Amino acid sequence: MARKLTPEEEKQAVRDISVAAEAQTKVGDTFYLITQRWWQNWLEYVNQTSIVNDESSSEHQGAVNLSALKKPSCIDNSDLIDEAVSEDSAMGIELHDTLVEGTDYILLPKEVWNKMHSWYGGGPVLARKVINTGLSQTELSVEVYPLRLELHLMPKGDRSAIRMSKKETIGELHRKACEIFDLTPKQVSIWDYFSHQKHALMNDMEKTLDDANIQMDQDILVEVINIKLEGGLSSNQENGSMNNGSLAAATSHSSIATSGGLSASKYSSRNGNSGSHFQNLNTEKAYGTSGVSTRGAICGLTGLLNLGNTCFMNSAIQCLVHTPEFAWYFREDYHQEINRQNPLGMVGELALAFGDLLRKLWAPGRAPVAPRLFKSKLARFAPQFSGCSQHDSQELLAFLLDGLHEDLNRVKHKPYIKSRDADGRADEEVADEYWANHIARNDSIIVDVCQGQYKSTLVCPVCNKVSVTFDPFMYLSLPLQFTATRSMTLTIFTCDGSALPAAYTLTVPKHGRCRDLVQALSNACSLQFNEKLLLAEIRGHLIYRFLEDPMILLSTIKEDNHLTACKIPKVLKKTKFLQLIHRREEQGIGNAQSPVGWKPYGTPLVSPISCDDTITRSDIQQIVHTMLSPMLRTKGSGAMTTSNASVVASNESHADSSIADPTKGDGGSSKPMLSEKLPLQLVDENNACIDLTVGDDKVVKLSLSSMSILVFVDWSQKLLASYDTKHIENLPEVCKHVHVSKKARNEPLSLYTCLEAFLREEPLVPEDMWYCPQCKERRQASKKLDLWRLPEVLVIHLKRFSYSRSMKHKLDTFVNFPIHDFDLTNYVANENNTRRQIYELYALTNHYGSMGSGHYTAHIKLLDENRWYNFDDSHISPINEEDVKSAAAYVLFYKRVTLLSDEESADRILILLKTTTEGLSQLYFAVGDHGKGSGALKASSSDLCRLHQMYGISCSQHQAQMHMLP
Repeated sequence: MARKLTPEEEKQAVRDISVAAEAQTKVGDTFYLITQRWWQNWLEYVNQTSIVNDESSSEHQGAVNLSALKKPSCIDNSDLIDEAVSEDSAMGIELHDTLVEGTDYILLPKEVWNKMHSWYGGGPVLARKVINTGLSQTELSVEVYPLRLELHLMPKGDRSAIRMSKKETIGELHRKACEIFDLTPKQVSIWDYFSHQKHALMNDMEKTLDDANIQMDQDILVEVINIKLEGGLSSNQENGSMNNGSLAAATSHSSIATSGGLSASKYSSRNGNSGSHFQNLNTEKAYGTSGVSTRGAICGLTGLLNLGNTCFMNSAIQCLVHTPEFAWYFREDYHQEINRQNPLGMVGELALAFGDLLRKLWAPGRAPVAPRLFKSKLARFAPQFSGCSQHDSQELLAFLLDGLHEDLNRVKHKPYIKSRDADGRADEEVADEYWANHIARNDSIIVDVCQGQYKSTLVCPVCNKVSVTFDPFMYLSLPLQFTATRSMTLTIFTCDGSALPAAYTLTVPKHGRCRDLVQALSNACSLQFNEKLLLAEIRGHLIYRFLEDPMILLSTIKEDNHLTACKIPKVLKKTKFLQLIHRREEQGIGNAQSPVGWKPYGTPLVSPISCDDTITRSDIQQIVHTMLSPMLRTKGSGAMTTSNASVVASNESHADSSIADPTKGDGGSSKPMLSEKLPLQLVDENNACIDLTVGDDKVVKLSLSSMSILVFVDWSQKLLASYDTKHIENLPEVCKHVHVSKKARNEPLSLYTCLEAFLREEPLVPEDMWYCPQCKERRQASKKLDLWRLPEVLVIHLKRFSYSRSMKHKLDTFVNFPIHDFDLTNYVANENNTRRQIYELYALTNHYGSMGSGHYTAHIKLLDENRWYNFDDSHISPINEEDVKSAAAYVLFYKRVTLLSDEESADRILILLKTTTEGLSQLYFAVGDHGKGSGALKASSSDLCRLHQMYGISCSQHQAQMHMLP
């Protein structure tokens, strides 16, 4: 029978196998899902440190019992399985549709799974294959969710659901369909049957389902040909000629998976119809025209079909489509502005696809539109948005605005322009110069409508050099900082006796990782280049675990936990860690007050020991003396003082004492004579205690199976009189709980507050330091942003999502944003700007739920109706204005309200509209303080767009007139 492995041996074995396996991963390899719940239990088991619970001890040697976490039971993946679906499914075991890697499960290489399964058994076994993804098809991804397809047999009406990899071919689909329905290949034609309409004949047997743009939960039509039906008609004649060119159009080569590295591609569909039952499937025309009503002749109320997790795209598109300037521009003849030579563009294809989609969405009386062509174009130029995975709608929006700009850039040959620093010139002069340089290279409808200008000021902290630049922006990304960070308190110890313990309170990302905590702590304690920090979690006065993995989530560290960090040399190799466990004698209860044994107390200390050196009992005495030396009391000026007074409390350093470090002795000798031996006991590999006060030269045998060396120091009353142990007795919690009232928790965050946080001066992060031209070195300069020039349409992104290497987290903070009269006048730094900067909300995207299973919608105001609607993919419904605000708001779209004083109104409107009476009737007066006089004309650029259309003003005339607006 094989020897049972220790937790440390299990961990080391899995680590070695995993590193080797992942380094050699290739297409076709098998990975296995394992539930995160079980995996976390196993990690806690193998990362535990032996907990010593010694009820009694002798002066020299005694038995020690180790209290350890229980070994996990057999692997149980049942919480990943959708039992209800699996029971009714012919496809076997079905996973829940909303599983998230790193939250619900992790992926193990085959070799690791085999080893774990041999140790623990259990299941069920959930194997998945590695496929190639990406634009170049060289990235690897584990296909956790293969395509789920619904086969419809025509004309019989039979149905069957199957699972297939997206990398399997159409030929494989033909073979499986024939096998399921007991047909021969010559009898069958297979169609892309998306939304129960024939889209393309799938007859290229070598093409993959991925290349054929087949989506999750898609319907596939298996058509039996040349079979006589009642009345003598063949199925070909009944369902239409298969030679129709429009039906046999080739599908797009656009469905490319996006997940990089060894992660899962997850799919789900909100509008899949696989659960529906149709008695008669020969109703394509009737089914194709069903959908959301377009409410009579009103334009702009056409929905978009969800193609499988495309709500992120649909919501962003609807907001852009309902931006008045874009709605007007793309319904005019914009083709002459397409820039097909721009190497940064998409040869005009993205603009053409977007324009075509916009026209369909503004056409009256249409059923919901399937944006398949647009999605295929998008995937071609931005493969990160291909496939059926959920994506960030703001990231898509940023790509669309940039891509449309490059496709429609009126500048065919961009001149090279070297920017000049301000060098003391007036801000107005420098800003206009930067803007002119920008327009000389970038001139499009997107720039006209969406681009504004920042003033960016950098100040060198050393030489006070000030650098001012003026940069364009397409949108503002505002932080929701009140809930994005957390405070964590740790105590730093030294292993060389150079300082007393010091507590530090740090601000770190709320959903960051240990590397973020180590970085913040390193900066706070001025860690030297030859040092590093070893983090440990303390429970019950013992080291529960070392936090050596930089990827450990900070969310796993609770507020009532206790953390320490030890400064150790960076260059050490092949080390073990000596853990010094403090114990004191506990007294019995009652009148007797007799001692009942030694119990752990205080905070354990850590010191590294080289495995290459021979360690004697005397060496361990010396190491412990060094660790405790800062707390050693010594007589000075007639009073007992601490030997090293470099105490740091609340991050404040006091002056060092003149008392010499006992580890260095007089003149800095390396090994002073010890005046008194400490009562130390070493726990050997047999869990027995060895008295270290005798046998100085005896060699200590280090355990081969453990990375830790446990040493007890028993604090008698006499010993306590020689040391000031208060520094190790009260270890602070990670975050002391402070009661927060319900009112405070529900207090909304103002959009103005978010903007002020965005514009606040702050130092650059260490990874993004600025090269100071005066110091000729990189400096952590302070940076201040100011708004200088605002666009016609202001897009504001609320930064709800925080990202790390393998995790995304959402902030559900409610932001109180204005719908009317969003006044940015006081936030514009341009002192020559005398006009009020007022904006009005007309659209926004919402994100509901979590990152793994969330859903996007859009709220949009139809300006012609002055009414708000909710756009939820293909479903559109009216909503009240008070329902527009919610904690789901993600990207806000504001349009400028143009304010003209009474004196300016008549001449400006005459120029813009070519007429007065009818034109002015389309605008309205806003009486009060909106203008300089008793009243002011209040008009948005969208109002002017509609007036331009009414009076036949051309696209070029409109652009010229737009530049006249303030």
